Amino acid sequence: MALITNTKARTSNPQSGHRAAAVDPRVAALVPLAVDVALPLAVYFAAHSVLGLGLVASLGLGSAVPVVRTVTGLLRRRPANSLALLMLTVNVVGIALSAVAGDARLMIAKDGAVSSVIGGAVLVSALLGRPVMSAGLRPFLVKGSAVRLAAWQRLSATDAGFRRNERTFSLVWGTALLAECAAKVAGAYTLPVETMVWLGPVMLAAAITCGIAVGNVFAGRMAERIGTEAA
Repeated sequence: MALITNTKARTSNPQSGHRAAAVDPRVAALVPLAVDVALPLAVYFAAHSVLGLGLVASLGLGSAVPVVRTVTGLLRRRPANSLALLMLTVNVVGIALSAVAGDARLMIAKDGAVSSVIGGAVLVSALLGRPVMSAGLRPFLVKGSAVRLAAWQRLSATDAGFRRNERTFSLVWGTALLAECAAKVAGAYTLPVETMVWLGPVMLAAAITCGIAVGNVFAGRMAERIGTEAA
């Protein structure tokens, strides 16, 4: 999900490297969210309202957007990411089952299954002591500083309090995504399909907002420890 920078091009062209470094990582982090939430919703409304396609066909076209993005990401990255492969499998199987069953509600519930896969993987990684969210959090806390990176590595290896906050950060995100899954599946079978088409992305945005708000408490504690260790 991170922006991929061509290292060779950055080395040979200092100006392009300066522009790449100037990209705000918080802005870059919104790109996949826009692709996976806003674009599928736009495709659905265009297919259903403009082209007059049925609910299942329109939802299927919208669901194809994250599938295409995942496949592209897997082709660009070596080796393949196991979590991305799992997400791709869940998406493809969900689309196929929904198409065969002709059930729009199943297609909406499928999106919840994707969140449950991610949330479950994040929770398991935290419980096993290898929190996967740390890879995305680390660049924000070390801020490109070799000293702060070394401090992170020392604390992660030796400081029980730091490791506890690191694991809790992933536990927060895993819980938020699993809660979003439960809400989406429940809504898929109790609310009108047309309502869930726009409410589903709202649920995902709410889960992300909660993850950021609560997770930042533990990220802040980690940042303080890194600052002290690096001083």
